[in-house]
Amino acid sequence: MKYKHLFFDLDHTLWDFETNERETLQELYDMHSLESRGVTSFEAFHASYTIHNENLWDRFRKGLITRNDLRDKRFRLCLLDFKIGDETLVQQLTFQFLDILPGKKALFPETKETLDYLAAREYPMHMITNGFEETQLLKMKNSGIDHYFTHIITSELAGSLKPYPEIFEFAMAKAGTTASESIMVGDAMELDIKGAHNVGMDQVYFNPANPPGDFTPTYTIRHLRELRAIL
Repeated sequence: MKYKHLFFDLDHTLWDFETNERETLQELYDMHSLESRGVTSFEAFHASYTIHNENLWDRFRKGLITRNDLRDKRFRLCLLDFKIGDETLVQQLTFQFLDILPGKKALFPETKETLDYLAAREYPMHMITNGFEETQLLKMKNSGIDHYFTHIITSELAGSLKPYPEIFEFAMAKAGTTASESIMVGDAMELDIKGAHNVGMDQVYFNPANPPGDFTPTYTIRHLRELRAIL
Protein backbone atom coordinates (compact mmCIF):
# COMPACT_ATOMS: atom_id res chain seq x y z
CA MET A 1 0.00 0.00 0.00
CA LYS A 2 1.34 3.42 -0.95
CA TYR A 3 -0.08 5.11 2.16
CA LYS A 4 0.62 3.84 5.65
CA HIS A 5 -1.28 6.48 7.63
CA LEU A 6 -4.56 8.26 6.90
CA PHE A 7 -5.41 11.69 8.29
CA PHE A 8 -8.98 13.02 8.31
CA ASP A 9 -10.67 16.32 8.93
CA LEU A 10 -13.80 16.10 11.12
CA ASP A 11 -16.31 18.89 10.46
CA HIS A 12 -17.85 18.94 6.96
CA THR A 13 -15.90 15.76 6.09
CA LEU A 14 -17.17 13.03 8.40
CA TRP A 15 -19.35 14.88 10.92
CA ASP A 16 -22.20 16.69 9.15
CA PHE A 17 -21.60 20.10 10.65
CA GLU A 18 -24.30 21.95 8.71
CA THR A 19 -27.07 19.56 9.76
CA ASN A 20 -25.95 19.36 13.38
CA GLU A 21 -25.41 23.10 13.75
CA ARG A 22 -28.76 23.92 12.17
CA GLU A 23 -30.58 21.53 14.53
CA THR A 24 -28.80 23.09 17.51
CA LEU A 25 -29.63 26.65 16.47
CA GLN A 26 -33.27 25.67 15.89
CA GLU A 27 -33.44 24.28 19.44
CA LEU A 28 -32.01 27.51 20.83
CA TYR A 29 -34.35 29.65 18.73
CA ASP A 30 -37.36 27.73 20.08
CA MET A 31 -36.06 27.41 23.65
CA HIS A 32 -35.64 31.16 24.05
CA SER A 33 -38.70 32.15 22.00
CA LEU A 34 -36.47 34.41 19.93
CA GLU A 35 -39.28 35.31 17.55
CA SER A 36 -41.08 37.02 20.43
CA ARG A 37 -37.83 38.89 21.21
CA GLY A 38 -37.71 40.44 17.75
CA VAL A 39 -35.77 37.85 15.73
CA THR A 40 -37.95 37.83 12.64
CA SER A 41 -37.57 34.15 11.72
CA PHE A 42 -35.35 31.15 12.30
CA GLU A 43 -33.92 31.52 8.79
CA ALA A 44 -32.89 35.11 9.55
CA PHE A 45 -31.33 34.01 12.86
CA HIS A 46 -29.46 31.16 11.17
CA ALA A 47 -28.20 33.39 8.34
CA SER A 48 -26.99 36.11 10.72
CA TYR A 49 -25.25 33.63 13.02
CA THR A 50 -23.55 31.90 10.07
CA ILE A 51 -22.13 35.14 8.68
CA HIS A 52 -20.71 36.27 12.02
CA ASN A 53 -19.42 32.83 12.95
CA GLU A 54 -17.55 32.41 9.65
CA ASN A 55 -16.05 35.89 9.89
CA LEU A 56 -14.93 35.32 13.47
CA TRP A 57 -13.43 31.90 12.66
CA ASP A 58 -11.44 33.53 9.88
CA ARG A 59 -10.12 36.15 12.33
CA PHE A 60 -9.36 33.44 14.92
CA ARG A 61 -7.36 31.39 12.41
CA LYS A 62 -5.35 34.49 11.60
CA GLY A 63 -4.59 35.04 15.29
CA LEU A 64 -6.54 38.30 15.45
CA ILE A 65 -8.96 37.22 18.21
CA THR A 66 -8.99 34.69 21.06
CA ARG A 67 -11.09 31.58 21.49
CA ASN A 68 -13.27 33.38 24.04
CA ASP A 69 -13.79 36.26 21.62
CA LEU A 70 -15.01 33.79 19.02
CA ARG A 71 -17.36 32.01 21.38
CA ASP A 72 -18.94 35.15 22.82
CA LYS A 73 -19.03 37.53 19.90
CA ARG A 74 -20.84 35.33 17.37
CA PHE A 75 -24.08 35.38 19.39
CA ARG A 76 -23.61 38.96 20.58
CA LEU A 77 -23.20 40.25 17.03
CA CYS A 78 -26.03 38.05 15.78
CA LEU A 79 -28.48 39.43 18.35
CA LEU A 80 -27.38 42.99 17.66
CA ASP A 81 -28.51 42.48 14.06
CA PHE A 82 -32.00 42.28 15.54
CA LYS A 83 -31.39 45.18 17.97
CA ILE A 84 -31.19 42.86 20.99
CA GLY A 85 -28.55 43.90 23.54
CA ASP A 86 -29.20 41.30 26.24
CA GLU A 87 -25.87 40.07 27.69
CA THR A 88 -27.56 37.41 29.82
CA LEU A 89 -29.13 35.95 26.68
CA VAL A 90 -25.77 36.05 24.90
CA GLN A 91 -24.15 34.02 27.68
CA GLN A 92 -27.05 31.55 27.76
CA LEU A 93 -26.86 30.98 24.01
CA THR A 94 -23.06 30.63 24.13
CA PHE A 95 -23.15 28.01 26.90
CA GLN A 96 -26.14 26.08 25.57
CA PHE A 97 -24.83 25.97 22.01
CA LEU A 98 -21.57 24.38 23.18
CA ASP A 99 -23.54 22.02 25.41
CA ILE A 100 -26.02 20.84 22.78
CA LEU A 101 -23.96 20.77 19.56
CA PRO A 102 -21.47 18.01 20.50
CA GLY A 103 -24.37 15.67 21.26
CA LYS A 104 -25.60 15.74 17.68
CA LYS A 105 -24.89 12.59 15.70
CA ALA A 106 -25.44 13.29 11.99
CA LEU A 107 -22.61 11.97 9.82
CA PHE A 108 -22.12 12.11 6.06
CA PRO A 109 -23.55 9.11 4.16
CA GLU A 110 -21.52 5.92 4.58
CA THR A 111 -19.06 7.44 7.05
CA LYS A 112 -19.02 4.40 9.34
CA GLU A 113 -19.10 1.94 6.45
CA THR A 114 -16.08 3.65 4.90
CA LEU A 115 -14.19 3.75 8.19
CA ASP A 116 -15.03 0.07 8.74
CA TYR A 117 -13.59 -0.72 5.31
CA LEU A 118 -10.39 1.20 6.01
CA ALA A 119 -10.06 -0.32 9.49
CA ALA A 120 -10.43 -3.81 7.99
CA ARG A 121 -7.52 -2.97 5.70
CA GLU A 122 -5.56 -2.12 8.87
CA TYR A 123 -4.88 1.51 8.05
CA PRO A 124 -3.91 3.55 11.11
CA MET A 125 -6.28 6.54 11.02
CA HIS A 126 -5.84 9.90 12.71
CA MET A 127 -7.81 13.14 13.02
CA ILE A 128 -6.53 16.68 12.39
CA THR A 129 -9.12 19.28 13.35
CA ASN A 130 -9.17 23.01 14.03
CA GLY A 131 -12.06 22.68 16.45
CA PHE A 132 -11.84 23.09 20.22
CA GLU A 133 -10.56 19.95 21.93
CA GLU A 134 -13.40 19.22 24.35
CA THR A 135 -16.06 19.88 21.71
CA GLN A 136 -14.39 17.79 18.99
CA LEU A 137 -13.79 14.82 21.28
CA LEU A 138 -17.44 14.86 22.35
CA LYS A 139 -18.64 15.06 18.73
CA MET A 140 -16.60 12.00 17.82
CA LYS A 141 -17.64 10.03 20.88
CA ASN A 142 -21.34 10.83 20.62
CA SER A 143 -21.48 10.06 16.90
CA GLY A 144 -19.69 6.76 17.49
CA ILE A 145 -16.52 7.29 15.45
CA ASP A 146 -13.85 8.04 18.06
CA HIS A 147 -12.67 4.43 18.26
CA TYR A 148 -11.52 4.43 14.64
CA PHE A 149 -8.76 6.97 15.30
CA THR A 150 -5.38 6.31 16.89
CA HIS A 151 -4.48 9.98 17.38
CA ILE A 152 -6.87 12.92 17.54
CA ILE A 153 -4.92 16.11 16.88
CA THR A 154 -6.79 19.31 17.67
CA SER A 155 -5.46 22.81 17.13
CA GLU A 156 -5.45 23.26 20.91
CA LEU A 157 -3.27 20.19 21.39
CA ALA A 158 -0.90 21.08 18.56
CA GLY A 159 -0.70 24.78 19.36
CA SER A 160 -1.28 25.48 15.67
CA LEU A 161 -4.15 25.63 13.20
CA LYS A 162 -4.59 24.24 9.72
CA PRO A 163 -3.30 25.25 7.18
CA TYR A 164 -0.05 26.01 9.02
CA PRO A 165 2.68 23.36 8.63
CA GLU A 166 3.18 22.99 12.38
CA ILE A 167 -0.12 21.17 12.99
CA PHE A 168 0.54 18.67 10.18
CA GLU A 169 4.11 18.13 11.37
CA PHE A 170 2.87 17.66 14.95
CA ALA A 171 0.31 15.09 13.75
CA MET A 172 2.84 13.14 11.71
CA ALA A 173 5.26 13.10 14.64
CA LYS A 174 2.51 11.75 16.93
CA ALA A 175 1.67 9.06 14.39
CA GLY A 176 5.32 8.23 13.76
CA THR A 177 5.06 8.70 10.02
CA THR A 178 6.24 10.92 7.17
CA ALA A 179 4.46 13.01 4.56
CA SER A 180 5.33 10.59 1.76
CA GLU A 181 3.60 7.74 3.64
CA SER A 182 0.51 9.79 4.53
CA ILE A 183 -2.62 11.21 2.93
CA MET A 184 -5.06 13.89 4.15
CA VAL A 185 -8.83 13.67 3.58
CA GLY A 186 -10.75 16.92 3.98
CA ASP A 187 -13.32 19.34 2.59
CA ALA A 188 -11.55 22.68 3.01
CA MET A 189 -9.33 23.60 0.08
CA GLU A 190 -7.23 26.19 1.89
CA LEU A 191 -7.04 24.44 5.27
CA ASP A 192 -6.92 20.70 4.55
CA ILE A 193 -5.80 20.34 0.95
CA LYS A 194 -3.31 23.13 0.43
CA GLY A 195 -2.15 22.75 4.03
CA ALA A 196 -1.30 19.08 3.45
CA HIS A 197 0.23 19.84 0.05
CA ASN A 198 2.55 22.41 1.60
CA VAL A 199 4.13 19.77 3.85
CA GLY A 200 4.45 17.26 1.01
CA MET A 201 1.41 15.13 1.87
CA ASP A 202 -1.00 13.79 -0.77
CA GLN A 203 -4.61 14.88 -0.43
CA VAL A 204 -8.19 13.72 -1.04
CA TYR A 205 -10.50 16.67 -1.60
CA PHE A 206 -14.02 15.78 -0.47
CA ASN A 207 -16.17 18.32 -2.28
CA PRO A 208 -19.89 17.50 -2.42
CA ALA A 209 -20.60 21.15 -3.29
CA ASN A 210 -17.41 23.05 -4.05
CA PRO A 211 -15.26 22.61 -7.20
CA PRO A 212 -11.48 22.48 -6.73
CA GLY A 213 -10.85 25.93 -8.25
CA ASP A 214 -7.29 26.87 -9.22
CA PHE A 215 -5.57 24.00 -7.40
CA THR A 216 -5.59 20.34 -8.42
CA PRO A 217 -5.60 17.95 -5.43
CA THR A 218 -4.06 14.50 -5.64
CA TYR A 219 -7.60 13.06 -5.65
CA THR A 220 -11.10 14.54 -5.66
CA ILE A 221 -14.20 12.65 -4.48
CA ARG A 222 -17.90 13.49 -4.22
CA HIS A 223 -18.83 10.67 -1.82
CA LEU A 224 -16.89 9.01 0.98
CA ARG A 225 -17.37 5.55 -0.54
CA GLU A 226 -15.07 6.68 -3.37
CA LEU A 227 -12.16 6.35 -0.94
CA ARG A 228 -12.32 2.60 -1.56
CA ALA A 229 -11.05 3.11 -5.11
CA ILE A 230 -8.08 5.11 -3.76
CA LEU A 231 -7.25 3.15 -0.60
